[in-house]
Amino acid sequence: MAKIFFKSFIYTTLCISLFSCTEECKRLHDIPFDMPAVQLPSIPGREVVLTDFGAVGDGVTLCTEAFAQAFEALEKQGGGRLVVPDGIWFTGPIGLKSHTELHLSDNAVLVFSADQELYPIIQTNFEGLDMKRCLSPIHAEGATDIAITGKGTIDGNGTPWRELKKRKVGDDIWNPTVKAGGVLSDDGKTWYPDEGYKKARLTAGSLNKQADSLDLQEIKTFLRPVMVSLRNCERVLLEDATFQNSPAWNIHPLWCKHVTVRNIQVRNPHYSTNGDGIDIEACENVHVSGCSFDVGDDAICIKSGKDEDGRRYGIPCKNLVIENCTVYHGHGGFVIGSEMSGGAQNILVRGCRFMGTDVGLRFKSTRGRGGLVKDIWCRDIYMKDITSYGVIFNLYYAGVAESDKGEDGKEDLLPVDETTPEFRDIHFDHIVCSGAKQAIYINGLPELPIRGLDFHNSVFTAQNGAEVHYAQDVVFDNVTVNGKAL
Repeated sequence: MAKIFFKSFIYTTLCISLFSCTEECKRLHDIPFDMPAVQLPSIPGREVVLTDFGAVGDGVTLCTEAFAQAFEALEKQGGGRLVVPDGIWFTGPIGLKSHTELHLSDNAVLVFSADQELYPIIQTNFEGLDMKRCLSPIHAEGATDIAITGKGTIDGNGTPWRELKKRKVGDDIWNPTVKAGGVLSDDGKTWYPDEGYKKARLTAGSLNKQADSLDLQEIKTFLRPVMVSLRNCERVLLEDATFQNSPAWNIHPLWCKHVTVRNIQVRNPHYSTNGDGIDIEACENVHVSGCSFDVGDDAICIKSGKDEDGRRYGIPCKNLVIENCTVYHGHGGFVIGSEMSGGAQNILVRGCRFMGTDVGLRFKSTRGRGGLVKDIWCRDIYMKDITSYGVIFNLYYAGVAESDKGEDGKEDLLPVDETTPEFRDIHFDHIVCSGAKQAIYINGLPELPIRGLDFHNSVFTAQNGAEVHYAQDVVFDNVTVNGKAL
């Protein structure tokens, strides 16, 4: 085993926390709901350096074992910081331990190997369902007091894992991808990494749940992981780093408490399938601030499980503040759903900018989900060049036509039960949208209409104004579209 050199911080003892709660644990100001202080991780003030364990930052030498030994050494000492120096560090999966920090120097780049043998298939949860997927490149489960910090870059090397749709790219990307290997769909419009992926996709349709009869090892590429998976963790900090090129979602905190995400950059190619930015699922007490997103799917997404699995866990996403973030490319700037069967409440989004996203503020669900979404505030949101809707509520998500009428021309009514999604008490103030196909689109359910939406002091420039179906108590106060009041 490599010799370990521990370096003391200038503290009176090594047990003093690396992160001070003096400022960050104060209550956030001007919050319209009762939210406890978001706690930062407590990490001892000792550090080790990755090269102490034999790692070489040449972009070729596999450093998986060095990372494992470093975190094991810190764990035995009660925790501390692992410093990754400048260099390109080629590695397999990294498991974070309680009371540890992964710190990336400014010119440190972590690049994850695409060798599937390094990523065993495990029981996990993806898109709100319990299922088997590959182990995530960075992962933690049941950990307390963990952090990823520093201005370096984490690259998930997602290209070999993902399918590619021809309509989303030019020849400069399509032709080299096809030439490198893989297989095409029967119509030639989609590239798959291998035959197993294609077989799985044919049984899954547009979803990511393949037929149970398929051999998991044969379709392993289809079981591509999220890049950063944090499950059941408490007191988490992600700060300053760049997270990019994930196999599926980029960052996925699930069932976590006290999560702080600040000043990170999240990037995925615009064509990346399921290339979400951050998916905060069934978490409590979360503060996201000063971050930028440029991704291939939804950027800042709130979830809480899907259908029966989500309702069985019954854990809502609650007490979230998202502020001062910028989203460039993305399907949605801020999104709730569609996997929200556990519900979502007490969420404030403010001071954010969406530049060229498909949708600005996106709320989506469908029959069968269930879940209550309430007490959401969106304030001081600035949007430019939105491809479709500035604000959309669509409770017919996943391909169901907006009218969905029977032969008699009337909407089919279904009984209201635990599978019926409910959206109510959602507030918008000072929304500025400069350019969109439609300013506002609200499409609720006839059996349980959306209730209690209010828009105040907002300005939209769009080809079309507001369209409302199956919603009650919708208020437009000092709201204009192209200079005309709604």
